[in-house]
Amino acid sequence: MRRIDETRGRWWFLVAISLGTGLILLDESVVGLALPTLQSDLGMSLTGSHWIVSAYLLVFACLIAAAGKLGDMIGLRNLVLGAHVIFGLGSLGAGFAESGTWMIVARCIQGVGAAGIFPTALAMVTVAFPKIQRGLAVGFFGAVCLAFLAAGPLVGGAIIQFVSWPWIFWINLPVLMFSAVVILATWIEPARAVTRSKFDVRGFVLLVAGLCMLILAIMQGQEWGWATPLILGLFAGGLLGLALFVLAERKRLDPLVDLGLFRNATFTACNLIIFTGQMSKLAIVVYAALYLQTTLGMDPLIAGLALLVSVGASPIASTPAGWLADRYGTRGPALAGVALTTLALLWLGFSAPWQSYWLFAPGLLLWGGALSLAYIPSAREMMNAVPTESQGQAGGVVGLTRLLGSTVGMSLSSMLYVTTGSFQVVFFVTGGFLLAATVNAWFSMERGAAARPPDQGAGPRSMPVH
Repeated sequence: MRRIDETRGRWWFLVAISLGTGLILLDESVVGLALPTLQSDLGMSLTGSHWIVSAYLLVFACLIAAAGKLGDMIGLRNLVLGAHVIFGLGSLGAGFAESGTWMIVARCIQGVGAAGIFPTALAMVTVAFPKIQRGLAVGFFGAVCLAFLAAGPLVGGAIIQFVSWPWIFWINLPVLMFSAVVILATWIEPARAVTRSKFDVRGFVLLVAGLCMLILAIMQGQEWGWATPLILGLFAGGLLGLALFVLAERKRLDPLVDLGLFRNATFTACNLIIFTGQMSKLAIVVYAALYLQTTLGMDPLIAGLALLVSVGASPIASTPAGWLADRYGTRGPALAGVALTTLALLWLGFSAPWQSYWLFAPGLLLWGGALSLAYIPSAREMMNAVPTESQGQAGGVVGLTRLLGSTVGMSLSSMLYVTTGSFQVVFFVTGGFLLAATVNAWFSMERGAAARPPDQGAGPRSMPVH
């Protein structure tokens, strides 16, 4: 197999692919502070402006698993470079938007590009590094991505205040160009990454239809009414589509998503950790931020700075989390991470009624560090569970789990807050889901404490880390 076999080239590649992927997370959070301005300038309704965020996530979620499979078929580099171009075109178009419809279409195009980049990037990082260094590489990758996510609100606020809103999209273009050029110069496609298997069109249609209806119902249920015929019909149609997808995939020799991966209890437990972790992320970045503003009376910019204690801790903790996974294996770090994340949400729930930031802040800090400790070993284990030729598909499953966790978390938190008016309930219920993931991981994950030996056949030859 041909690989990246130059130490310098391999690490340049890691930097480039991490920056390109970080833009995907930046574009999830950078738009938030710009929504009032976009609503006014583009003449959109309040609901319409929310679709600037929702359309991006919806397309992203619906296509990510299919994109992972496509990368296994046509080659990881081909897909990731094409996705860079698509994401760039969407960013360019969004900056020039003159109407709400134009903006939403551009955001959908960005979602297509994001779906191609995210699973492919994680797969390429996994292939480029041997297992003995893979946790460190994934940790660095996660640190960069989380840094972009953390910077989103502050970057968006600064651009809106000092420049103009189109630049929250146009800022993507130079980063995308750098990432694409370095990937083109350093990556050599593994021989087994391209396969002749046919693309599962029927499975793709069923998956997209099922997810579109289900996610649309979750996103719009609160506004349209959970018991209305339209929402109930969307839920029923989405569940039926996904059920038919599962039945169809079980009969295929080359399925769009290899459901057999979920027979591995550790793989399933890691998925649940990532899913519930994403639920907690929405509880923090949306409802903790709202708590700081509405209950503690902070201005939006001050609230964003106050949240840095949480989102800022995640990138710092990511690389050490990867090292711990390499050194001690997945189970211990992942269990500790998800248990501490649970404790963080419970801390926020108990401290919220006291209306003190200094009592609230330790929960934010614990959450930021613990989430990385839960995520990085879990993502590493999921990618290690599959052979090289299926890395793109596994990356798609990781990304799909993440996006569904975000969507369900946003919907659940919204429903709880609108119904009860209590931030405490949001934090406690989210903590309950994390507790369930902790218990499941305790009983399901492999108990071997030692790190796995390096895989000499599935990555580049081992080199020292500088």
